[in-house]
Amino acid sequence: MNFPAEALRFLRALKRNNRREWFNAHRDDYEAYVRQPMTAIVERLADDFRAFAPELVASPKVSIYRIYRDTRFSDNKTPYKTHAAAVFPTRGLPKHEGAGLYFQISPDEVWIGGGMYMPQAPQLFAVREHIAGHVKQLRAIVESPGFRKHLGELSGDKLTRVPRGFAKEHPAAEYLKFKHFVAGAEFPPALATSPAFYKTLLTVFRQVTPLNRFLNTPLRKD
Repeated sequence: MNFPAEALRFLRALKRNNRREWFNAHRDDYEAYVRQPMTAIVERLADDFRAFAPELVASPKVSIYRIYRDTRFSDNKTPYKTHAAAVFPTRGLPKHEGAGLYFQISPDEVWIGGGMYMPQAPQLFAVREHIAGHVKQLRAIVESPGFRKHLGELSGDKLTRVPRGFAKEHPAAEYLKFKHFVAGAEFPPALATSPAFYKTLLTVFRQVTPLNRFLNTPLRKD
């Protein structure tokens, strides 16, 4: 399962012609080559998540991002995104809270991964408290051979110092500096149209899932 070659061609053309008139004239191409394949992939993931990440939500309505850009607060007034993306949040947490999975395709790259992006201050404090008390568990996840092979290292913006309330010499000091927690892998855009796309998607998602569960533990009410 993958995207047709026409998907990348459409996104490249959209990048050159990011205007409403052009998009409206090519809306059928977007639906056939981008939206419909994305819907099929999300629905397939809904089945496969049952085996290794049943706590995740995978549905076209929730997961697929709109192609339309919000230009209200941006100097860039082009109306459309030039990538296609889907997010898979954790059931019981708001869509953009907690850790989840994500992928996007574009003419420039395919990115697959997940984690927790820009948590609000109370969430971030709860996660840091959890890290401080369970640093060995976090290390076991992010230093595992599978994580290192498929994701590299944990990434995300970091503070220059250990945050207030935690000792400078804390064993988890470097992890406590993170402001968000991202794990993922970047691939050439051609992966999106390759027969290996879906298998790669599942492989990366399986490696990110233990990190997500760790980060979500202090946020889950159940």
